[in-house]
Amino acid sequence: MRTIRQAGSAELVAKKSRFLCVLRRVDSESRAREFVARCRKEHPDARHHCYAYVVGDDAEVQKSNDDGEPSGTAGMPILRALHHNELTNTAAVVVRYFGGVLLGSGGLIRAYGTATGRALEEVGLVRREPARVVSIAVDHSTAGRLDNELRAAGYEPADTRYGALVEFDVAVPEPDTTAFERWIDEAAGGNARVSPGERTFLEVAE
Repeated sequence: MRTIRQAGSAELVAKKSRFLCVLRRVDSESRAREFVARCRKEHPDARHHCYAYVVGDDAEVQKSNDDGEPSGTAGMPILRALHHNELTNTAAVVVRYFGGVLLGSGGLIRAYGTATGRALEEVGLVRREPARVVSIAVDHSTAGRLDNELRAAGYEPADTRYGALVEFDVAVPEPDTTAFERWIDEAAGGNARVSPGERTFLEVAE
């Protein structure tokens, strides 16, 4: 799955109607609804505020809304654009300022889909790779060297805690977890306590 790299927008003008697509990352359906409501408040003079969103690690929550446009001509083209790019945790609102000329069903479908596609090109995408948060506990005499070796190998600790031991949290791609644990054991001279933790995702630019 992918998500958008950053929030952003793009617009399309078709037969004097202005279609402004605004994109945001969202991590829950409630956040997606809040975003839609905010767009309505920010564009009160627009005729329509059509939207779609996909939320969840496996894109399990999906919704679209035509907001008064003919059924299937607005929300679904927006949602198809999100599906086409394999996106999740993404909400798209297309605000339409009516220009006085009817576009017909085909014209609406093209306009809403194209506006969304332009916005996606503008903000860019990142791939979400499944990973595990691995906790590594070592004594203080080993911590400095291990920290350097982690960073040199491209494993930037997400968190470091100091107590009786020093603990590092590192996000590791799921297929590499077993090999990573072996590498840590060797790097720490067998003195590390390694604990695989919760699932997370690493973002990889495309």
